[in-house]
Amino acid sequence: MKSADWVRSLVGETPVILPSLLAADFANLVSEVRRLEAAGAKVLHIDVMDGHFVPNISIGVPVVESLRKITNLKLDVHLMITNPEKFIVPFQKAGADSILFHVEVVPEPRDLLRKIRDLGVAPGLVSNPTTPVEKLLPWVDDADIILTMSVQPGFGGQKLNPEVFDKIRTLRKHIRPDTLLSIDGGVNEKTIAACAQAGVQLFVAGTGVFDADDYTQRMADLKKLATREPHHQHSDDVLFNTLPAGIS
Repeated sequence: MKSADWVRSLVGETPVILPSLLAADFANLVSEVRRLEAAGAKVLHIDVMDGHFVPNISIGVPVVESLRKITNLKLDVHLMITNPEKFIVPFQKAGADSILFHVEVVPEPRDLLRKIRDLGVAPGLVSNPTTPVEKLLPWVDDADIILTMSVQPGFGGQKLNPEVFDKIRTLRKHIRPDTLLSIDGGVNEKTIAACAQAGVQLFVAGTGVFDADDYTQRMADLKKLATREPHHQHSDDVLFNTLPAGIS
């Protein structure tokens, strides 16, 4: 089994920064997308929250459909919802290029992953920080993207939990060469190097991008930090040495 063509094309271009639109200015969404295009973004990350699986409500099918009309960037749709199987086709029709759902709500996800692939969309599997990696390993061959949450999903602006790095390292040993590892939560200039050293290739960044006045410079800075060679430090040590006090 091979990943979708556009996912395979990113393998040689990693690290890739995925701006998370949850942190964007929704009153000026077209302008935000144009700034991200100019900044070199290749993929936009879209968090769909239902107020049930996670304690927040965000956006749905109409917004994805509207985004598809204004941009050719890939749309990475992350379903933080209780019943993802009901929304696969609507999001595919809306223009999603990848659809990711949580193993916590679909504990035997193979059929749903294959359904997404059959629709011509890249399938992705997501796990919360406390979900053991063993819950993912039986299904990794069917996923093009595996996203590890480094915060509890639901709200932006949280601090990254470095304990997820062990999970990412284990996943790296078991996935196909053309499957991409993604991380979401607390990714910024202080944490992205440690994420990269753990094996991450796709970096979902919300406030880590949108807090900047200059998206082009911030995207370039994040990519450079994620590309930098480690100085013989364990990635957790790098994280602990760069994060503000109080994160451990």
